[in-house]
Amino acid sequence: METILIDADRRIGGPYTLASALLTRLVPAALESAPELVAAHDIEIRAAAPSLRDVVPARRRSLADDLPRAQRVLVPGARRSLRTANGLAEFVRDHLTRTGPLTLRVTNLGEADHTDTELVAVLRRRLDPALLRVEEGPSAPGSGPLRADFDRYRDEGYHHAMAESGLEVLRGLAYEDDPERWQVLVQRVAAALEAIEREDEARDLYDRARRLSTDPKHRATIAYATAMILVRHHDPAARDPEQALAWINEAVTITSLLPDPRERAFHLGFDLNGKALVELRRGRRESAMDLVAQAIELAETHLRDEHPIHQLILYANRAQLLALGGRREEALADYDRAIAADPGYPDYYLDRGNLLHAMGRSAEALADYESVMRLSPPFPEAYYNRSEVRYAAGDLAGALADLDHTLELDPDFGPAYVNRCGLHVAAGDYARARQDVERGLSLAPHDPYLLCVLGQVELAEERYPESRLAFDRALELDPELVAAWAGRAELAYERGDNELAVADLTRALKLGETAELLFNRSLAYRAAGLTGQARQDLLRAAELAPDDADVRAALAEPADG
Repeated sequence: METILIDADRRIGGPYTLASALLTRLVPAALESAPELVAAHDIEIRAAAPSLRDVVPARRRSLADDLPRAQRVLVPGARRSLRTANGLAEFVRDHLTRTGPLTLRVTNLGEADHTDTELVAVLRRRLDPALLRVEEGPSAPGSGPLRADFDRYRDEGYHHAMAESGLEVLRGLAYEDDPERWQVLVQRVAAALEAIEREDEARDLYDRARRLSTDPKHRATIAYATAMILVRHHDPAARDPEQALAWINEAVTITSLLPDPRERAFHLGFDLNGKALVELRRGRRESAMDLVAQAIELAETHLRDEHPIHQLILYANRAQLLALGGRREEALADYDRAIAADPGYPDYYLDRGNLLHAMGRSAEALADYESVMRLSPPFPEAYYNRSEVRYAAGDLAGALADLDHTLELDPDFGPAYVNRCGLHVAAGDYARARQDVERGLSLAPHDPYLLCVLGQVELAEERYPESRLAFDRALELDPELVAAWAGRAELAYERGDNELAVADLTRALKLGETAELLFNRSLAYRAAGLTGQARQDLLRAAELAPDDADVRAALAEPADG
């Protein structure tokens, strides 16, 4: 087995120091033996190993690739690096399957950038050790400042590196030395801190900037950013939409006064779009819609030949608001416009696919999800959403396979545990269902859906007190969770408490009438001796589901059973 020794110290090459060294060893051979494999992972390889860009062409491109940096207003989010890591892992797996196993001996892993530590975790999780063995060597970290390649960090979404190197530079850079550079760096570093859930440090930087800078555009930008922290903070307890409104109004006030109409159209439109989010979080959807409409009008009037990404963001945001208001066809038209403007950008296919699925247009939804899979490094959400379409179509095996893959890509993807454990319960595989519930609850201990499935698992295993406790906790968290009312009713029925079963099923039916719930309540009524009520439920169930064999059989039975 070949062994490769790599120093992962981030001071050598910044983000993906380890990945770049590994790819430099593997990609040239892969280009000769399997160029299609390299092409399939062009985005990941080019992002992790800039030195290979001359030999690995960009096959998947988006609008941003051909725009000036100032117009690339979509900065990758924190989850982008996980997608890249999964894509690199798949490249390494498929290459080594052709060429033979490898031992990767990594030194200074403790000094690696977040991107490389994440990659190593993915390699260890997803690749058979018989194919790739990752061994950790000794640590002897070098010295110096992390390389400050701020443009690369911003463009690729390397937020940890931006935060670390940017804070280091800011410690030695006074505002008076170079105000413009200082302001740009503060904005970039604070945005990176927000992305990695260090919002309080970002807020401190913005407050520091307010004490030093009187530049109108800079003050508007940091007012906008402060408002976004107050509505997006990863800790819900730290959110404050009312305070956010005060900050976003300051940004709007400043950018409304910019003298150049094109500059004003861009910056004011950006701030109006931010204010729309604030208003949405305040429960004012129509106000949010009006604000986005104003931003679109500004862009269409003054920015026809520039800032196309800004414009497609506005169309996509209006689509989201239209969909929330039930105006689905109009929302679809706006998603179509956003995607037509940049067919290579994957995220809006995901949003449009969700809308199409809600509209019952399953084939088109599947096509959109599969577009995401084709255009992007491995995207867990695309597989998760496709699983829901497959489940709705009765393809339980396909749905389960997609959920399995979702969790292979991202073991912390909580909603996938909810759906997968539900499939395990339906299949009678309670051991696997319990594993998924426990893993899901470790990530989201107050998720009512997981607690509901836990109640079903406990019921199936005849752990009745535990089942009741789980259903009760689920209903405390979500009193409108029909499945929990129905599950608790089933528990009561099995324990002979027909009165409680009827009461819980009645609560469930008030939330949504279905033939299944009516049939189950008829059983509880009949067990309680209330045959008239039982028959009324069966008659109504027959109206809702005339082809249901169980309902027809129950109606054919004598009234006395």
